[in-house]
Amino acid sequence: MDEAYDPKQEVPAERKGKHKKAKSWDYDKEIKRLQIELANLQAWVKKSGARIVVIFEGRDAAGKGGMIKRITEKVSPRVFRVVALPAPTDREKTQIYMQRYIAHLPAAGEVVIFDRSWYNRAGVDRVMGFASEKKAQRFLELAPRFEAAIVESGVILLKYFLTVSEEEQERRFKRRIDDPVRQWKLSPMDVESYQRWWDYTRAYDEMLRMTDSNHAPWWLVPSDDKERARINCISHILQSIPYERVKFDAPDLGKRQKRPSNYVEDQSVRHVVPETTR
Repeated sequence: MDEAYDPKQEVPAERKGKHKKAKSWDYDKEIKRLQIELANLQAWVKKSGARIVVIFEGRDAAGKGGMIKRITEKVSPRVFRVVALPAPTDREKTQIYMQRYIAHLPAAGEVVIFDRSWYNRAGVDRVMGFASEKKAQRFLELAPRFEAAIVESGVILLKYFLTVSEEEQERRFKRRIDDPVRQWKLSPMDVESYQRWWDYTRAYDEMLRMTDSNHAPWWLVPSDDKERARINCISHILQSIPYERVKFDAPDLGKRQKRPSNYVEDQSVRHVVPETTR
């Protein structure tokens, strides 16, 4: 690994003020260092042919999207694939429940990040009545066995559940209502989940209890402070994967060919984007 950064190092001390800007403890510096290590992880994944699955679950507005963005924004989408499946189609509803998720599991040299996963069956499907109680209970029994098969095949499987307090979730929802850039994030389903907080609490409690296992444990990520949650969780991901630093062989660019003396620039198609900055 890069000597400039050890992902196992202690996370900076808690900031003063619940929502104070993260720059007060060099959040930008910390996230940059972690993203360098994610790039190192990517090189190892490609070289070794490793297969990795990272699951992100949690309440609405817990910060899953922002977490995934910081993990993936400096690496290749051909290596780090994000899977966020929509509601199942009529055809998918007739399939084995896990079937549409199996299709997205990684091949050699891939990291697949599930932005919500098969655990929809134990959360939204169960609470909202999209699945019967019998189906939800059966899922809770089968999920650890399904994950055992994944791990036994050689896949590294990490599961994270982002927690958020009632007060902080409400604050974030209200911000979405007031901010045009965030309004798309607030759906009728989000409003329903806000109103049914305790139904979801019971469902998630049972989900975590019944599907936590030695081969695929749940890791809780306190996320009232989004920036701190990102530092903690990404650090844990890097600690949990036995990757090694892959030496980068810098290529010799050589000499660029000279412009031919007889070259004439083709002006037939020149649709240039208008200048709008001043």
